[in-house]
Amino acid sequence: MAKWGQGDPRWIVEEREDGTNVNNWHWTERDATSWSKGKFQDLLVGIVVENDAGRGEISELKQVEGEASCSSRKGKLIFFYEWYIKLGWKGIVKESGVKHKGLIEIPNLSEENEVDDTEVNVSKKKGDGDILKDLMKTAGTAKVRQALGDYLKALKTEFTTGMILPTKAMATQSENTLQVQASSPVALGVRIPTVALHMMELFDTSVEQLYSIFTVKDLVQKFSKSTAVLEAEKGGKFQMFDGNITGEYLELLTNKKIVMKWRCRNWPEGQTELQLDCKGVPVCKEENMKFCWQKQHFEEIKGLLQLTPPNG
Repeated sequence: MAKWGQGDPRWIVEEREDGTNVNNWHWTERDATSWSKGKFQDLLVGIVVENDAGRGEISELKQVEGEASCSSRKGKLIFFYEWYIKLGWKGIVKESGVKHKGLIEIPNLSEENEVDDTEVNVSKKKGDGDILKDLMKTAGTAKVRQALGDYLKALKTEFTTGMILPTKAMATQSENTLQVQASSPVALGVRIPTVALHMMELFDTSVEQLYSIFTVKDLVQKFSKSTAVLEAEKGGKFQMFDGNITGEYLELLTNKKIVMKWRCRNWPEGQTELQLDCKGVPVCKEENMKFCWQKQHFEEIKGLLQLTPPNG
């Protein structure tokens, strides 16, 4: 896989004596598939090439298949992308005014190949018009590869905004609470924009089971796949995810309500409904925070509940 960010000062991660997980030091992942499809539409459709003989234009994004993602680990960004792309083009021969159409196929855009080596195949419907086909195979292919290069640059800069934050000038940490509700942020150092975050998830389980997930040590350790220390009583402290999450039980109403104050070390989750309200989430962390809760916490809890008897 291609790696990005080595040596770039925006992604410097400093060593911490207290072991704080700054700048997504631990593994995080973001899905770039939907974003990429929109980017291909913006960058490829509308490309125009022209010479004395004719004019050609990419008129349609006919097919996009594949996926892309970005992961951060120990201050480094790791990218995976693999795409099949089919484009439609149209053109006109200047001397005769005859119009022609054709296809451009990119069978394998991936991190295994350099953009300049990426295969780009140009074809045309039967009939005259090889002048236009030649134009699209030469100047058109060059512009397509340039656009693909622009996509990769955007993937590695624009899309990754907020995945790794600078530590010296802008490092800050915030607090939030879990509703099972949230507290106002505590900003340290430079002020940063924040947002309130509300989420809701349905679990195929009883209230009692879901309540125990956050109050019984063994269950917390199972869903988090890491060590935990907790005092499940009002005012009790807790540590989860090997100490990367710390906080306090602000309110406990047995099998009815849990209010927990959470602090994330790496800041500058019949049917039972669980609502998550986070206040003070940095704007640049919003999507990453949602993804983290959905994929790393909610789904792990659902898997655990399927294996846990009703009384824990």
